[in-house]
Amino acid sequence: MAGNQRISTATRNGLIFDVRDDGPIDGVPVVLLHGFPQDSRSWNTLAPLLHRRGFRTLAPDQRGYSPGARPRSRWAYRISELQQDIVALIDQAGLGPVHLVGHDWGAVVAWDVAAARPDRVRTLTALSVPHPAAFMRALLTSSQIVKSWYIIAFQFPWIPERLMAANGVVYRKLRASGHSAAASRRDLEPMRDRARARGALNWYRALPFAAFRSVSNKSVSDKSVSDKSVSGKARVPTLFVWSDGDFAIGPVGPELTSRFVDAPYTYEVLRGVSHWIPDEAADRLDELLGNHLRDLP
Repeated sequence: MAGNQRISTATRNGLIFDVRDDGPIDGVPVVLLHGFPQDSRSWNTLAPLLHRRGFRTLAPDQRGYSPGARPRSRWAYRISELQQDIVALIDQAGLGPVHLVGHDWGAVVAWDVAAARPDRVRTLTALSVPHPAAFMRALLTSSQIVKSWYIIAFQFPWIPERLMAANGVVYRKLRASGHSAAASRRDLEPMRDRARARGALNWYRALPFAAFRSVSNKSVSDKSVSDKSVSGKARVPTLFVWSDGDFAIGPVGPELTSRFVDAPYTYEVLRGVSHWIPDEAADRLDELLGNHLRDLP
């Protein structure tokens, strides 16, 4: 275990994940999970603010994004695998339990880690994407399915990769969603690598394999629980932050999310902010995290 040593990589089943480990080395650890189509650099504005509060941050480039962790099969990107990647990182860093923060797809992984392995999580902060069960209910009962059209589009082979590599169409979509020009270029330039684009898109392509299920009344030491994708209730203190300018997530899923948290819960809505909360509203997010974490060990 690394403990008070910096880490630059984490490994699992032959895959190597790049990790940005910054801030006070003896600070309380915060693990930051990026979304699509971003990587650990999406936290570059927020992380220094957390460092000033005395936190140590670990931000991995997740499966499909790290050059050493790009399996080809979409089966390799099911949520149970993504969840266990982060548990492996926490264990190898020797810093658990950690404060866990996830945005977009990173929020999906964070919800899953918190449900399956609460022994590894001090607190959960999910940004933009609600609890998976709340999201599924929103798909069936609201206009969320219209907002999620791109999930179906990403299921096609080859074409999405080519569009990502071409940049033009996707760049315009990102800019229209509220992403800044600089951040859009930052996030899309690596997608010219077809292997990276395929890995990122495989998160969506693995969705048909998802088998969310509850894990109530089971020990977290039970391997049959920790190795499966779950949508059990979060049982750690939870902060959920949604923004009303989000192009991808409507209000219904966020409003339903409280039903799936069995612990102290705070729901915050950022007015006039787009989907890209860590880039666009880092100061406000830092304030919310300061309040969420300050009274906890």
